Amino acid sequence: MILHDYETSSGRNVIKEYIDSLTIPEMVDGYSVREKMENGEFEKLNIKRWEKKIYEVYFYKYNRIFYIIPDGDNIYLLHACRKQKNKTEKGDSKIIKKRAKELGKALGKKFI
Repeated sequence: MILHDYETSSGRNVIKEYIDSLTIPEMVDGYSVREKMENGEFEKLNIKRWEKKIYEVYFYKYNRIFYIIPDGDNIYLLHACRKQKNKTEKGDSKIIKKRAKELGKALGKKFI
């Protein structure tokens, strides 16, 4: 599978920036999750459906990455954040939905 990280219009890779900002154990686990996703080893990950066609994968305690799989070859990572409460923070939720809509327009599909 091919991972596609969300990049801002200025070219910032927000997924890698988030992972790189974590402690070393969290960073190692974050990159391990990415590798398992690339290898299609989803059975080894802690995943759940977040909303409609958007999923989230948890890693190292409270971190998570939100993603979409539009076809059998590609995974689009939309957002990464720390889980702070029992449900997704409103600000994070808005970002995820906005990015899912952007991706849907670019691919001609509907994810949310």
